[in-house]
Amino acid sequence: MIYVDTSVIVALLTVEPRTQDVTTWYAGLRDAPTCSDWLLTEFSSALSIKLRTGQVTEANAKRVRKEFESLTEGGIRVVQVSRDAFRHAAEMVKLHDHSLRAGDSLHLAVALELGASHMATLGRTLTENAKRKGMKNEF
Repeated sequence: MIYVDTSVIVALLTVEPRTQDVTTWYAGLRDAPTCSDWLLTEFSSALSIKLRTGQVTEANAKRVRKEFESLTEGGIRVVQVSRDAFRHAAEMVKLHDHSLRAGDSLHLAVALELGASHMATLGRTLTENAKRKGMKNEF
């Protein structure tokens, strides 16, 4: 199973430096990747930042929100975040030398709970921490 984090979905639906890589990767998938419903909040935040900083227009943001809704209704599998995943994420961020931030630790905790073998992320820190846990990176 491939667990996908927010950085990949942002690059899939908006213009980012790695958009072409992500688009090609997504088009080649045989099975829908999995994410947690933490993505719903984190993606909305990322899009709001893009609006505030002038990276997207209101019209573009409206289109992206519709594409995101469509993606979460059928292009990716969205699972609930369990209380155990929150606890595990809290334990992982205590390892300060691993440099995990809260959102990434929650993605990693959910992926581990689900038994994902691959992490799809564009974040270096999440990639390194997923590898520590035996997961392969998609990028």
